[in-house]
Amino acid sequence: MSSENYVTQSAADNNTEGHITLHGKTYKLPRQPTVVVCVDGFDPTYLDQGIADGVVPTMQRFAEHGFHATADAAMPTFTNPNNVSIITGAPTAVHGIAGNYFLDRATGEEVMVVDDSLLRGSTILAEMAGRGVRVAAITAKDKLRRILEHRLAESSICWSSQCASEDVLAWLGKGEREDTAAPKPPSQYSAELSLLVLDAGVKILEERRADLLYLTLSDWVQHKHAPGSPAANEFMSAIDARLKRLVDLGAVVAVTGDHGMNDKCDSGGSPNILFAQDELEEKFGQGCPRAICPITDPFVKYHGHWGLHVAKEHTADVENMIRFCRDFGQVDMVLAKEEAARVFEMPEDREGDFVIVSKKNAVVGSKAVEHDLSSLQGHRLHSHGGLSEQKVPLMMSQPIQFSEALLTKRWRNFDIFDLILNHGQ
Repeated sequence: MSSENYVTQSAADNNTEGHITLHGKTYKLPRQPTVVVCVDGFDPTYLDQGIADGVVPTMQRFAEHGFHATADAAMPTFTNPNNVSIITGAPTAVHGIAGNYFLDRATGEEVMVVDDSLLRGSTILAEMAGRGVRVAAITAKDKLRRILEHRLAESSICWSSQCASEDVLAWLGKGEREDTAAPKPPSQYSAELSLLVLDAGVKILEERRADLLYLTLSDWVQHKHAPGSPAANEFMSAIDARLKRLVDLGAVVAVTGDHGMNDKCDSGGSPNILFAQDELEEKFGQGCPRAICPITDPFVKYHGHWGLHVAKEHTADVENMIRFCRDFGQVDMVLAKEEAARVFEMPEDREGDFVIVSKKNAVVGSKAVEHDLSSLQGHRLHSHGGLSEQKVPLMMSQPIQFSEALLTKRWRNFDIFDLILNHGQ
């Protein structure tokens, strides 16, 4: 399929300037099929091991003949904040989604982020759709679908494989079946949940139904399987094969991750956990802190409600609590909210009074009774959320013309639309 003149006539008619502007950045309208893929939990070790094991030849070609850098994800390194940063091209301080879960200071209630009600401003996808570009946004997790569809034109394609309709599954020739029953979406705890997203992207390109695609996966495999393991290599190989198909269909393809992934066990293989609220209550009195784990989401078997980046509600003894928490072996740093918001580019009004960031091999939780270790099902604990999970690959199928500014640039995962639209067309 030729990629020339791929932009729809409606986009061309509206293309008086040939770009959109959002949060101070300018993005050219796509001139050929353009696909951005977010591989959830895409730690660089999965890429490196996949190349070493020969299971990701397409991504290896991207690295050797296209563009490849190691980028920093937004903090905290969770799914919601980073997917929203990617589609807005901005850190969480700008768009306001700083976790999967947070304490609403106005009401005192703990809130799970499952829609776009907290999102500030527009998205690259919505602005492109508003200019007549045909947009498709497919996600594994339905909680994210409700954010991706923020201000999208009704003509845009936006759905999740978690809640894919019978019609969509039939269109793809996919879905689990029981005898003659209608097809069902894959389990949310499966590799197939992600592969269905990529298969949909391939089908959309085959039928020329979109100009700009955002495809974002789940990290079920990475939470359970280390780089180089048979299950991890099989999953990476399956992703790689679908990336090849997207390129073969004439698309320019860029790939990044929302966060990395690390083993969170001690030297004996047991989960290395600091139960912050238990410790604080023992030291400062029953019920004094209120630990909020912003990693919490409906996919409880992924995270077990672990939080590596924990906020506390207002208390009069903040400074003493900060000093106390810094002494635990699982802790990398503890920052007051003002400093955390400044250092990590997070929205201060949606942070607790202080923030705990764990070390690479540890997690931070709230109370032991609130965390279900049985969800590990015999696997080692792998998770994310801290600075140690900030590194992710940033790749593109085409090379770029480097300038001095690009050579010294600190690449972020949320630069991916700038990369593919401004440097890869």
